[in-house]
Amino acid sequence: MNEFSKTEENNASFGKRFWIYQRERFPILGHGLLVASFSFSAISYSRICRGAEGFVSWPVYLTGIFTTITLFFLVRVFDEFKDAEDDARFRKNLPVPRGLMSFRELAIMGIVVGLAQVTINAIFFPKMLLIYFIVIAYLSLMGKEFFVAEWLKKHQLWYIVSHMLIIPLVDVYASGLDWLLEGVSAPKGLIFFFAVSYFNGIVLEIGRKIRVPEKEAEGVLTYSSMHGANKASWMWIGVLLVTLALSIAASWFAGYGMLGYAILAGFFIICALPAFLFIQKKTEKRSKMIEYASALWTIGMYLTLGGVPMLSKLLDF
Repeated sequence: MNEFSKTEENNASFGKRFWIYQRERFPILGHGLLVASFSFSAISYSRICRGAEGFVSWPVYLTGIFTTITLFFLVRVFDEFKDAEDDARFRKNLPVPRGLMSFRELAIMGIVVGLAQVTINAIFFPKMLLIYFIVIAYLSLMGKEFFVAEWLKKHQLWYIVSHMLIIPLVDVYASGLDWLLEGVSAPKGLIFFFAVSYFNGIVLEIGRKIRVPEKEAEGVLTYSSMHGANKASWMWIGVLLVTLALSIAASWFAGYGMLGYAILAGFFIICALPAFLFIQKKTEKRSKMIEYASALWTIGMYLTLGGVPMLSKLLDF
């Protein structure tokens, strides 16, 4: 209990408390739709690259996205344990420090979700278990901060480099619902798709941690506090540019042509604009625009590289 605790919430039923928790820390609907789109695009890109007709069967897709969505939920649960000390000191308004959800409840949820993942994969596609366990092993290392927690705190670049690898690893699982279950080699273009996923994670990470000076808080690491608002903004633009180059390479492997390149370039211009505006005049509204642009960029990349081309094929556009 602390000054942010609400007795009526903390004493509510588990169902009500979990509803509040997920709304604040892992909005199931929003995250579910995003991860479902992410998985759809990964499978779609794989099939387009290797010239396969149609999409995977919907039972395979729907069963597979249960694993991808719940894997990202496990990332959140692991983070609650990993960041417990800092959250208790500097982020007392969060659900766990204020007593809404206990670590015991989080641990039980994590175990239940993990058992469900293993059971579903073992029943429906045991081939996927190897990739699944690789993801879980890496997630476990992340939970322990690779046993160098203090060093990573002092070297934020290596922190983000190491932690963002979980995204392409989940991508490997999602795309494997195509090539691995089909018993064929993964198409070469996937390496660029995985790289785009990796840098998308960095775009999101930096984009949500660029703030105006008055919004900086003690104990909360942001890129604007570490490097200054201007440098952090240029870093974000630079990562966006790298991701653009990788997405163009991925488009080339998929055979999208000049139209695909033009769409990607257009997305870059639209999404980079808030950062340039923020550099000129630093306001809270413009810093939030960078965060929103990061999400728009990520969604745009997945739709452009896999989602929309597959939908157009399925609907015979």
